[in-house]
Amino acid sequence: MAGTYSQIYIQIVFAVKGRQNLIQNEWKDDLHKYIAGIIKGKEQKPIIVNGMPDHIHIFLGLKPAMRISDIARDIKNNSSKFINEQQLVKGKFSWQEGYGAFSYGQSQIERVYQYILHQEQHHKRTSFRAEYEELLKKFNIPHQPQYLYEWID
Repeated sequence: MAGTYSQIYIQIVFAVKGRQNLIQNEWKDDLHKYIAGIIKGKEQKPIIVNGMPDHIHIFLGLKPAMRISDIARDIKNNSSKFINEQQLVKGKFSWQEGYGAFSYGQSQIERVYQYILHQEQHHKRTSFRAEYEELLKKFNIPHQPQYLYEWID
């Protein structure tokens, strides 16, 4: 019997609502582990989760039966619920609407992993806005700037 075999690697990027710096060092590792658990629970492969106080990068292996929009929605909904139930921020935490999703090949896994791992160093030189717009440009994704995230410059 023939099987279905695939190798799909996706980086998902999204921001905290209002681009607030709410993800604190004291609990960000717990959040990243929780997000990896969401991905595993959906029978997908978490590769790395990391980010900054105002946004997050997720790199995962995706099976073809899982839609990117579904995994992004589930990660955002469940991680918001986790943050709110744990009362990790004052008030109600939520992510901004939308996300970026970027695909990579097998030969790019280590480079993307290192890029996400070293977000703190990267953002000493580059703003999130510049980073996100560069990803859109690199992947030739048509977009209208007014429909991107709420930017804080």
